[in-house]
Amino acid sequence: MTHKRIIIAGATSGMGYELAKKYIEAGNKVGVIGRREKVLEELQALQPDKVFVKVIDITTKESGDLLKELVTEVGGIDCYIHVSGVGSQNFYLDEKIEMNTVQTNCIGFTRMIDTAFNIFAEQGYGHIAAITSVAGTKGLGVTPSYSASKRFQSIYLQSLAQLSHIRKLKIKFTDIRPGFVNTDLLKHKYNKLLLMDKKYASAIIYKAINAKRRVKIIDFRYAIIIFFWRLAPNCLWEKMNVTTKD
Repeated sequence: MTHKRIIIAGATSGMGYELAKKYIEAGNKVGVIGRREKVLEELQALQPDKVFVKVIDITTKESGDLLKELVTEVGGIDCYIHVSGVGSQNFYLDEKIEMNTVQTNCIGFTRMIDTAFNIFAEQGYGHIAAITSVAGTKGLGVTPSYSASKRFQSIYLQSLAQLSHIRKLKIKFTDIRPGFVNTDLLKHKYNKLLLMDKKYASAIIYKAINAKRRVKIIDFRYAIIIFFWRLAPNCLWEKMNVTTKD
């Protein structure tokens, strides 16, 4: 069954923007979250009576309360989609990059996901979907905080799925793990055979969320790559030169 009331965090760029457009075009009531108000207003202009805007920086303490406000403005929520995230290569381990990544991908993620979970727990049902990454499969030397934060996100979703079962709640979870997508997150060049177009990736994500898939790796090329990554023992993996550069 297609969702009716959707809230998307991270809707101002990349896959979040493309997903927002798909849900809006499908006739859903959509709440869009991001830091760039002009982009949010562009989305609202597509269906002014069905799109609701809220400027939120998920790293701030008030972000959870602002999410609650948006839920009220939308008239409720059936599905929360978390796309917000940051990441960059950090070959020389700049502390600012690492701390900013953890603040956004771990602390901000936790606050928003917990808020959505508690809303769904109170109403008795819901669906939480989050864009994690294949980078969470193994530690990537050039993106340490990004890899670790994406592993954190996947494990957190798994933990909440178990908690939902323990508490007998009807909350579904979808962990979307894309490979490298051509978005603002990847400002450098990448192997053209593996770099995915954001519209192509978003179309697959859209179908996976609507089908309430528990875990979805995007796309088939990365499913094959991840299979072999998982087989690599640590003693071999830690000597490999795995980067996102050409």
